Amino acid sequence: MFDASLSNPEELRAPAGHYSHAVRVNVGDLIFVSGQLPITPQGEKLTGAPFEAQVRQVFDNLDQVLHASGCTRENLVQVRVYLVDIEQWPYFNQLYATWLGEHRPARCVVPVPILHYGLALEIEAVASTGPLHKL
Repeated sequence: MFDASLSNPEELRAPAGHYSHAVRVNVGDLIFVSGQLPITPQGEKLTGAPFEAQVRQVFDNLDQVLHASGCTRENLVQVRVYLVDIEQWPYFNQLYATWLGEHRPARCVVPVPILHYGLALEIEAVASTGPLHKL
């Protein structure tokens, strides 16, 4: 039902749990990207790093998964952001807008009390390899 060859790009650390970094579904050409944490390809958890550094690492991880799936940021159709400190939302939004440019996928920001390893954010996403149509 899904293409396992896209599951775990070599550029990223292997998943630490029972999940794949991304799954391609043969229905609708959708790519489901698992929650990406601010963890480097070498496995360094950026716990305690400045918020901006953690955000940029998550964006880098998303770029790697999208690239391995044959996509770019322009293919994103939905993004879900989990933030430990909701007061960081305006700053996150600035970084996010710069990262995406003019592209504006659907988005949800969810405040959470805690994330793995004491990290500041996690982002999961859905991309499409088919044509996008904005409403």
